[in-house]
Amino acid sequence: MNDISKMPRIAAPISDSEADALDAGVLAFVGDAVQTLAVRTRLALSMGTKSGEMHRAQIREVSAEAQAKAFRNIEKLLSEEETRVYKRSRNTHTFSSRHIDVYDYIVATGLEGLIGYLYLTGKNERLTELINAAYFSANGEEGHRD
Repeated sequence: MNDISKMPRIAAPISDSEADALDAGVLAFVGDAVQTLAVRTRLALSMGTKSGEMHRAQIREVSAEAQAKAFRNIEKLLSEEETRVYKRSRNTHTFSSRHIDVYDYIVATGLEGLIGYLYLTGKNERLTELINAAYFSANGEEGHRD
């Protein structure tokens, strides 16, 4: 499983009110980086193969489509606060790609914002719980694939 709590912290956690004051795009920016690092770490430890193969696997896992599927796995597990952060993040988006489904992009941006919020506020245990629920089923299999 993926354990975010073992990832090194770059800065001390900020308060919920400080995170609320950040632009939702900033939360998504940080969340994208945290999610990418978590996926890359898991792939490096589990695949231990050529970097090109790991990179292709990582791209599939952090695509907007994969993130939207992952969010659907955790949507009912979110607290009111987490739902609020998700909605705030998904509602502040700029969409310009013709190659990505708009709905998937909006949902993915919301998920990234939530991940960024949890990371920045130091809620690593909850972050780990949600990422594991989003991407893995109870039996350890990847849960966001078709």
